[in-house]
Amino acid sequence: MGGEGGIVKNTHHLHIELTQEQAALLSSQAKRCGLTKRAYLVRLLEGTPIRARPSQEIKALRTEIHHIGNNINQIARSVNAGIAKSEDAKRGLYFLDQVYEMMHQIANK
Repeated sequence: MGGEGGIVKNTHHLHIELTQEQAALLSSQAKRCGLTKRAYLVRLLEGTPIRARPSQEIKALRTEIHHIGNNINQIARSVNAGIAKSEDAKRGLYFLDQVYEMMHQIANK
């Protein structure tokens, strides 16, 4: 329930002092997770898992993998229909494996 000025009743206000480096670290970690500093701290205190949001690079790779998967499905249908050769499907799977490896390397930076 909101009280006057948007203040929630039965809350405790806390003032803490941080070094400049600590404040910057809190801000950057909260931002990386898409949370406010308050929400980030509350989740830490409650033991709620906190995950960083995927980078634009990872999002782009996911989209590209989706497109590659669609292409491989089309190749597989063509192979099954006798239009394409099995080597075409093998080549597509090889490239998909390369993309997975690149995505794994980026995710573990």
